[in-house]
Amino acid sequence: MSQLVFDDSLSKQLEALYRTRDMQRRRRLVRGALAARAGARILDVGCGPGFYVAELLDEVGEEGSVVGIDRSPQMLAVAARRCQGRGNVQFHEADATSLPVEDAGFDAALSVQVLEYVADADAALAELHRVLRPGGRVVVWDVDWATVSWYSRDRARMARVLRAWDDHLTHPSLPQTLAARLRSVGFAEVQGEGHSFAATELSPDAYGSAIIPLIEDYAAGHDGIAEEEARAWAAEQRELGRRGEFYFACIQFCFSAVRAG
Repeated sequence: MSQLVFDDSLSKQLEALYRTRDMQRRRRLVRGALAARAGARILDVGCGPGFYVAELLDEVGEEGSVVGIDRSPQMLAVAARRCQGRGNVQFHEADATSLPVEDAGFDAALSVQVLEYVADADAALAELHRVLRPGGRVVVWDVDWATVSWYSRDRARMARVLRAWDDHLTHPSLPQTLAARLRSVGFAEVQGEGHSFAATELSPDAYGSAIIPLIEDYAAGHDGIAEEEARAWAAEQRELGRRGEFYFACIQFCFSAVRAG
């Protein structure tokens, strides 16, 4: 496995991705599931460029606060700029399995498309349980990459590219075990809901379109995929888009749970 390197170059790509229509929809779904209240204290584990942090600051108001944690200093720098001038926000560089915050200090916590990268997902979930107050709510969102349905005239090449892309993840199908994992570390009222992200046009606002450059760059040189093959795969997708034949679909899962007590 060779995970993505969250450097300055990837930070810029993700910054653009997170501005797309589908990602805005995802943030609305996550915030709806979290149901943050005015005055709440919220923790965002794997905050990335800080879109959730900034939006949640508006929801909790001046009486509340948000803490963002990420292992990438480049991402944290972007997040800090996004929240510049806000006095009720903090950022920490740390791993999801070792959160530098106090026990039972938060009303709610979220982790969006992060735990699929974390080797010890159970330890990360246990940390989320530790930092929540009794009755506190957690929202965990991850993609089941086994649900991807993606049209190509060269199905064998598509399968090879997607297999190579899976290699950037520790848990390509983490949602399949997330409910049991949440219960095993002590969470109650566990609920999961799947949300389809589908596109029949090669639109820059669609999730399936927006991740093509990420997959193209990553797949080249991985799992026997030559750079020429990765470029040909991406070129075919762009051509399918021009011909009105583009099709992509996957299911992303939103899990919520509560710390009992």
